[in-house]
Amino acid sequence: MDNIKNDEYYLAKIKEDLKFVIDNTKGKSEQEIMSNQLLVDSIMFRIIQIAENNAKLSDSFKLNHKEVPWIAIKGMRNRIVHDYGFVDMSFVYDTVINGMPEMYNKLKDL
Repeated sequence: MDNIKNDEYYLAKIKEDLKFVIDNTKGKSEQEIMSNQLLVDSIMFRIIQIAENNAKLSDSFKLNHKEVPWIAIKGMRNRIVHDYGFVDMSFVYDTVINGMPEMYNKLKDL
């Protein structure tokens, strides 16, 4: 089995993590999500993974897909990693409910 780690590989990982979060939060209120610590931890981990895989995408890929907020993804990761415990969870909720589905829709056909 080939394990070539290229843009296609990292993009697939990003889409997988986005889909996981979307599928596990769809139809849930902010309170329902935030009261489930396991789900919150999973969301935070997936956001970090998305950003880590984002960082491995080639510059040319990112330049060809400027519609995706690559810098904001890194910023969200940095907030979670460096300010965990002080992260504005309403901001995370907004990202999960609005930003992640929008990003997935932009990436799903790539």
